[in-house]
Amino acid sequence: MNKCFTGLIFSALLALISLPANAVTPTPQQLKMFQQLSPAQQKAIMDTVTKQSGGMVQKPLTQPRLVEPRRLVEPRPDRDDRRVSDTGSRALDTNKKTGVVDLEEDQQQKAINKKLKPFGYDLFAGVPTTFAPATDIPIPADYVVGPGDTIQIQLFGKDNEQYSIVVTREGILNFPELGPIAVAGQKFSELKKDLKQRIAEQMIGVKASITMGELRSIRIFVLGDAYRPGSYTVSSLSTMTNALFLSGGVQIIGSLRNIQLKRKGKIVSRLDLYDLLLRGDTSGDTRLLPGDVIFIPPVGATAGVGGEVRRPAIYELKNEKTTSQIIKMAGGLLPTAYPKASQLERINANQEKTLIELDLNSKAGNAVPVQNGDVLRIYSVLEKMEDIVLLSGNVERPGGQEWRKGMRLTDVIPSIKYLLPGSDLNYVLIRREIKATRRIKVISTDLEKAFADSVSRYNLALQPRDEVIVFSLKQNRSKRIKAIIDELKLQATNDHPVQEVSVGGRVHSPGEYPLEADMRVSDLIRASGKLLESAYVLDAEITRYKTVKEEYRQAEHIKIDIAAILAGDKTADLELKSHDHLNIKEVPRWAENEAIKILGEVKFPGTYTISRGETLSAVMRRAGGVSDLAFTEGAVFMRKELREREQKQMDALAERLESDIAAANLESTKSGTKSANTQQATVLGKSLISQLRDTKAAGRLVIDLHKILKSNVDIINNNQKNSLAALTNGDILVKNGDILVIPKKTQSVTVLGEVHFPTSHIYRASLSRDDYMSRSGGATYKADKDRIYVVRANGEVIANNDSFWSFDDSSVEIKPGDTII
Repeated sequence: MNKCFTGLIFSALLALISLPANAVTPTPQQLKMFQQLSPAQQKAIMDTVTKQSGGMVQKPLTQPRLVEPRRLVEPRPDRDDRRVSDTGSRALDTNKKTGVVDLEEDQQQKAINKKLKPFGYDLFAGVPTTFAPATDIPIPADYVVGPGDTIQIQLFGKDNEQYSIVVTREGILNFPELGPIAVAGQKFSELKKDLKQRIAEQMIGVKASITMGELRSIRIFVLGDAYRPGSYTVSSLSTMTNALFLSGGVQIIGSLRNIQLKRKGKIVSRLDLYDLLLRGDTSGDTRLLPGDVIFIPPVGATAGVGGEVRRPAIYELKNEKTTSQIIKMAGGLLPTAYPKASQLERINANQEKTLIELDLNSKAGNAVPVQNGDVLRIYSVLEKMEDIVLLSGNVERPGGQEWRKGMRLTDVIPSIKYLLPGSDLNYVLIRREIKATRRIKVISTDLEKAFADSVSRYNLALQPRDEVIVFSLKQNRSKRIKAIIDELKLQATNDHPVQEVSVGGRVHSPGEYPLEADMRVSDLIRASGKLLESAYVLDAEITRYKTVKEEYRQAEHIKIDIAAILAGDKTADLELKSHDHLNIKEVPRWAENEAIKILGEVKFPGTYTISRGETLSAVMRRAGGVSDLAFTEGAVFMRKELREREQKQMDALAERLESDIAAANLESTKSGTKSANTQQATVLGKSLISQLRDTKAAGRLVIDLHKILKSNVDIINNNQKNSLAALTNGDILVKNGDILVIPKKTQSVTVLGEVHFPTSHIYRASLSRDDYMSRSGGATYKADKDRIYVVRANGEVIANNDSFWSFDDSSVEIKPGDTII
């Protein structure tokens, strides 16, 4: 086909198709010519038609497209879930014996009180733009043909033709070979049979294949409590559910069980969406006809089901009358349900909330009538397990074990291989719950002795719901102990004080511990992981509190002989009372391994352990003394506590500078005098603060090592007189963490500050201070010649005794390593 002919066809078809729909229907030949055009030309024609018709050309209905899910409207207060009544709350309180809070029951109560939502409305949470069926699915035989439907006819035999004919508004099918045929109102199966018969009779030697093409659209109405009520254009194959989805679904106040399909003012069908949601039954989903009205009335009577059911929700009632029927709607009971203790909340005739106790294991409980607004609560079995023993802590396999009569501690922990490394065998705690009162008490034992003798009193008999706790010697046990102490505090009263004691000082695990029956000092020492090596066993004390005449509390200090207790003296092993505090003192003059580092020019540099009151000169002798290249005048001595103190001062200075800069900026902003100089000063100040924070303190202590070694002071006895002698002779007492660095001999003198060429020079004994300054180019015009000072290699500053700033003695002796500022 040449380009000129193609252009003519394109123009003709464009002019023809652009005419109003009721003016002319394209013939099969014209449609065939249209199909022979390229896809780009076909698209151009359709775009032009759309523009000329004002964009009103209806697009064919194709596959569904999803949009963003909408948020369901919250129910009104009168439709909302109701919490458990005050009666239910009081019933919960009665289960809390003697003030003990049962966390598991509290969690169950929260679960049972969880807010219920109306069932079924989330079906419409994701609303599609159309639920029209695809065009390639089979057409039902009872489909009624109407205006707008497309009939596909393929002729074969003597003539081979293909036609796509649209039924006109008058219901006429304009068949080119047979003329107009009235088809509106016929079922598709009847139309197919009639057309085949006509073709066979009037077109000798020709057979036909007849199918449906694009289907017509119909207009229906969705009214009532729909999410978006109004008029909608849908496919002719659409059903009631398709239209509901297209309108956004049913509002939370609308009925899901009585959706009405009205045709010519009469109800022709009712749709119960519960049939679809609960049973998958679509028999009530009627196909729509033009002009149909889907009406959604308000929701009817409702009842809620909460707790241990598969679908807790608020359900709309229809034919359901009893508790068993609404439980069936909720999917039935869960295996964890305890139907014997169910409750039915109800609003009685006096508009008051009431509570009905139900036993859903009985026929009478299942036959209780349900009223509008009822809420059925089904509780679960208790989370607590009976007849078990729980093993926890530093064990290989923590968890529960079945309790049996006569069970003992070694039945739960048969041997040491059941424990993790580092377990404390001497203090195993058993948390026991008294069944009658739900109160707890604590018992401890020595597992090591239980292993040694399985029939001894240490191999405790266990009871149901006991928890055996094994502690680690490596980890802090205070967190687990605190949880038990908190439970004991909750059950404490004025007549029954909290059962806890504490220990401090030189023990492995100081802190609070549960007070056991007949607990003594030795038991508390065992609970704390035993004594440290530094514990002073000859003198300890217990602080005991008592109330005097019910007016005030008074502390009493009791001396304890720990050595006698460890030796087995029962009379010294005092019985403990509530709030007792045991303090284990430290051996006098006990010190851990303390050491200092000596680095640089010594014979044996390294780390040296020091004794109490040892001096620097003594440690230097142990290090073999200085080498022949040692520069003792430039020795640097650093101390840990000085470094920490200097660092705190530097941090405080940085914070003060930040505060001053912020205050200055605020003041200049308020007064409107902020200038470029102010901004520049701020930038410089922040730079200084940054440098100050990045600088790490050295903690240097200025010493004269040369003088110390020369004086040869050696203090070897540990007494105060010798310590004072060390101070008066220039020697110093060393401390843990001290560092002494002795550099090699230096031959330089450094000149810094306001000179023309700051640098270092070779030391010459004949040169004075001014000579070294002259060798650095002399002082600049900004130099303050009245404030020149010298810093020795050991950090000492040479200044006038009267005033540092008046120092101007040019005859001061300059030594190697000095710095002239």
